[in-house]
Amino acid sequence: MIDFHVDRASSVPAYAQLVRQVREALRLGLLHPGDRLPTVRAVVTSCTVNPSTVLKAYRELELSGLVEARQGAGTFVSGSLGTADPHVMARLRGGLARWLGQAREAGLEDEDVQALVAAVIAEDAHSRTRSAGAPPQQRPARAAGAPEEEGGAA
Repeated sequence: MIDFHVDRASSVPAYAQLVRQVREALRLGLLHPGDRLPTVRAVVTSCTVNPSTVLKAYRELELSGLVEARQGAGTFVSGSLGTADPHVMARLRGGLARWLGQAREAGLEDEDVQALVAAVIAEDAHSRTRSAGAPPQQRPARAAGAPEEEGGAA
């Protein structure tokens, strides 16, 4: 079973944090079809959120086909995300944990790490798009009177 947590300092709404946690648990293989999610009451108690917050999260997960509510029985995982081999995921997780340790030793804080990871993901997506045959982005037009780049005439 998943243990939810809500970061009150986050700009992400509480219901979206709950949805993200379920999606991440599915991707990491921590939740599987048939697993039961905590009751609304249990989440309200553990996270001190409004019941409508939990219901909204569960409803969004249900609309996306990841869970199903069973009258009188609870909410159960009905879908899955990710297809990575659990052994590969464990190996990558270990490498990432070592890298995070190095980042901490270098003085990086959570937001620094998140920014760095987001930048690398964006760069990877950009390079994948370009290598897949997408036309390269056009350079912006040079303003009149502006010097040309790369040694061109001014």
